[in-house]
Amino acid sequence: MEAQHQRIGDPGGGSQSHATVGRDGRAELSPFFSDHGASAREVTMIPQLTRHKIQVLLQAGHSQAETSRLAKVSRRTVRRVTEEPVIECVDDEEERARRKIGRPSTAELFRVLVEKLLKGEPQILSVEILRRARLDGYEGGKSALYSLAASLRPPHVKLLMRFEGLPGEFSQHDFGQVKITFLDGSCRIVHFFASRLKWSRWVEVTLVENEVVETLVRELAEHFTRFQGVPLCAVFDRPKTVALHWRKDGEVSEWNSTFAYAALELGFTAEVCWPHQPQQKGAVENLVGWVKGSFFKQRRFHDMEDLAAQLLEWLQEVNTQRPSRATGQIPLERMGEERKRLRPLRIPASELALRIPVQVGPTAEVFYDGRGYAMPPEAAGLPGTLYLYRNRVKIVAGRWQAEHERFIPKGQIARLPEHRAAHLAAVAGKRGKRYLKRQQLFECGEATVEVLTEIVHRSPRGWHAEIDQLHELLQLVGPEKMERACRAAVQAGSFAVAFIAQCLGGPHGLSGAAAKVSA
Repeated sequence: MEAQHQRIGDPGGGSQSHATVGRDGRAELSPFFSDHGASAREVTMIPQLTRHKIQVLLQAGHSQAETSRLAKVSRRTVRRVTEEPVIECVDDEEERARRKIGRPSTAELFRVLVEKLLKGEPQILSVEILRRARLDGYEGGKSALYSLAASLRPPHVKLLMRFEGLPGEFSQHDFGQVKITFLDGSCRIVHFFASRLKWSRWVEVTLVENEVVETLVRELAEHFTRFQGVPLCAVFDRPKTVALHWRKDGEVSEWNSTFAYAALELGFTAEVCWPHQPQQKGAVENLVGWVKGSFFKQRRFHDMEDLAAQLLEWLQEVNTQRPSRATGQIPLERMGEERKRLRPLRIPASELALRIPVQVGPTAEVFYDGRGYAMPPEAAGLPGTLYLYRNRVKIVAGRWQAEHERFIPKGQIARLPEHRAAHLAAVAGKRGKRYLKRQQLFECGEATVEVLTEIVHRSPRGWHAEIDQLHELLQLVGPEKMERACRAAVQAGSFAVAFIAQCLGGPHGLSGAAAKVSA
């Protein structure tokens, strides 16, 4: 009776192993399987390297018995491997697939269908392939069909676009941060802003306190100044300080308005890398990594002062002494040609003003960053624009405008003497004017408030005259000097207006009404 074929389970990978059942009912394994020391359910395919080892041992003169012991396989396996061709492939899975060993996948019957779907629609989702296969009679699991689809789907390799910029064409800019451990063991997160001209590879790096839009545009202007000009296009990564929204094709649909106005003021165009294709504008994302790897992670620093000094030293080295890996030349050697194509800044970096939309409040004040700035009373309720310079602000609302120092103490309001006078003139009635004067004195500081409190409680009905006198002093000397004089009065325990006037300079340092107060 001829031998009958059946499959014996292969617990190793879930597939089935071929065997032949003889007349006595015992399983006779094919040449590719071993039953050495295993039950029928543990039969596995002999690894290619084991089969190679058998062949080498036999060629070296070992007997089949010795080869069986050394290779840890049965003698029957040794005899069968002897008849095989020389092993040339060591990939067990490839050999298993080539010889079609194991139970055929339930998805194999639908190979033609899957190939047809992928050919007609290369981007078709695997879940859609499964749906259509089920409509065609597929009853197997999704994993098997997904694996078949993955093996047949052509690999998609994105084409990387690398290019070199032309002189004066591109500059690259980005924020970065790195954790620094100083030599004393203390740690700090250091933020920096880096810029690089793409053609010459000239680089500028500045330590910054934060990564807000104002920091970006001001440092950008400073770097352009050091470049001695503006390139055609400044390329950025994807910070919200530059762009707010993108369309599906990667084009910016909404720019950060503050950044956009700065680009207009300085005279440069901007491009932003699409988040899924950072390589489209060159190595923008590598600029920060290069600065970290070449400077921050290579050196050791005592403190921030030492770090800043070493940064200047390193910039001098990479720009004027060390050849760039990309060009093989020192950036300084190319910088002359680059600068011929750079365009001058439209305004000096120190004159750059950020434009911020504001609304003048009903009290004719504009608040920004926790500070108040007074406007003429006629501007109350009007929309306006706050021009933010490094150390000052200018507010324009309709035909009214005002300029103030920018960095007054937070919570205070900057007022010009003419604003106080105009506000008083706009208020009707003696009572309203007196309380407005008192309010304007309140804005000077805590010491002035303490003086006012003492005056009012000492003379509940007669404080008006003293408040009028203090307000005249305020108009003459301003809030800072008034606060210092009141602080001296508090320390001395003397709350007389005459004493405060003496602290401000006495009869010889004041004039007019204030001198009369002192007298």
